Amino acid sequence: MKRLAISALLVTMCSTWAAPVWADLAFATSKNCMSCHAVDKKLVGPAYKDVAAKYREDKGATERLAAKVMKGGGGVWGAVPMPSNPQVTDAEAKKIVSWILSL
Repeated sequence: MKRLAISALLVTMCSTWAAPVWADLAFATSKNCMSCHAVDKKLVGPAYKDVAAKYREDKGATERLAAKVMKGGGGVWGAVPMPSNPQVTDAEAKKIVSWILSL
């Protein structure tokens, strides 16, 4: 009985920790980000884990990358420019970028 209780507690804790990541992945998918990006592999754009690694120590990255999400940009990850995404608000862009940088 004690093992069952411990197992149930671990499952609950793990599902609670994973929920925000999935919610943000779902949010990024709903904003078409995942059409060109993946979490762990390069597609048209860089893998989000590579973006997180590149900007890990950059304190101003959230603001700059959120602006790129909305306005587009190019030249940092190769020849293909990132198009603008006018359906994303400033707050939504910051939410997506914060999630990416947390990876």
